[in-house]
Amino acid sequence: MSAAKLRLLVGVLAVGVLTAGCGGSSGSSGDGRVTLTLNLFGNMGFKDLYAKYEAAHPNIKIVERTSAYNDHHRNLAAHLATGSGAADVEGIDTGFIAQFRAQPERFVDLRKHGADGLKDRWLPWKWQASVAKNGAQIGYGTDVGGLAMCYRRDLFEKAGLPTERDEVSKLWPDWASYFEAGRKYTANKPEGASFFDGGAQIFNAMIGQAETGYYDSSDHVVVATNPVVRSAYDEVLKAVADGESAKLVGSSPAWNTGFAKSQFATIACPAWMLAKIQDQAKAFAGKWDIAAIPGGGGNWGGSYLTVPAQSKHAKEAVDLITWLTAPEQQIEVFKAHGILPSTVATYEKPEVKNLKNAFFNDAPVGQVFTTAALNLKPQYQGPRAGDIQTAIRDAINRVEEGKQDGPQAWEQMLKDVERIEQ
Repeated sequence: MSAAKLRLLVGVLAVGVLTAGCGGSSGSSGDGRVTLTLNLFGNMGFKDLYAKYEAAHPNIKIVERTSAYNDHHRNLAAHLATGSGAADVEGIDTGFIAQFRAQPERFVDLRKHGADGLKDRWLPWKWQASVAKNGAQIGYGTDVGGLAMCYRRDLFEKAGLPTERDEVSKLWPDWASYFEAGRKYTANKPEGASFFDGGAQIFNAMIGQAETGYYDSSDHVVVATNPVVRSAYDEVLKAVADGESAKLVGSSPAWNTGFAKSQFATIACPAWMLAKIQDQAKAFAGKWDIAAIPGGGGNWGGSYLTVPAQSKHAKEAVDLITWLTAPEQQIEVFKAHGILPSTVATYEKPEVKNLKNAFFNDAPVGQVFTTAALNLKPQYQGPRAGDIQTAIRDAINRVEEGKQDGPQAWEQMLKDVERIEQ
């Protein structure tokens, strides 16, 4: 074992000790009821469904725990490494699924519970992304990203920009024109309201459109050699220097507050982002709208539900994730939260295809996001894609915080990525 790997393992185990109190599998009460625990991140839209499942399964009680995105995935890695502390069901984001599918022995192989018979439910690339090299299926897909650009109609009006979604989409056929619109907005912006939320979030959207991101299909990291990565990095930092960014870190408390304080006018919004915006910006219903993403198409995010092998009630946990990810439940999640199903048969259902969202000025979210999902060309995700994304996010944040200039942050990021590879 290399010194670097040893340090990593020690760190992982330390995190596991520190976070053991946050994990833990299910238990059985004296009356024979089984408590199933779910460890998730953010709002995955399932809470409204638990009562219905418990009513149909009187012996089951469901407990959901949520934590921040990076904390959640670090905790899961620690709990798997130590063999204890994982929940009965663990959510995994698409940026981390490759890392965990490399450890199929630590998850229930869903093929042993009828997965092959359910395969056609999902978009083919969504299904394949959670298949391990030994053929084990470690997770069922929940949602897919599909990209759009959410914007504040009232802030655009005050800055003298168009407000209707078709006209706004025409403003930015590509990212260069998006940043140009940002310069026009910034010249007349309302007090305290920047053009976009943070550089790292815009960077993620740009990379989500690329044919190749952080890995090639042979699992080689190409961050340093892929010109798309450096180009997006430089474009984003140019816009930051032009004053277009609110300099907020995605999913941080300050970012959450930024919605309520109207600190930015646009945000790249994969379908799952709609739930975050509605949760954090309740006072601005009807003032948000949805336009096309610059450059067209792309994917950012989307998740899976898995059952760790250490679960004490694996069969009941598999039954639960099979039900939660079934088309009927994915439709309910989409209607309530705008989180787009990954089960392709739902896309022709009127309640999905024709769905509009009043919070977003009656934007045709069904049409917008199902079209994006069907036209999506999936990008290969290597084993540590999520950690690499975090390293680049941190580099952009260091520049936004004034701690480093762009070249300095880039060089440190490349060293961080090298350590991640080891």
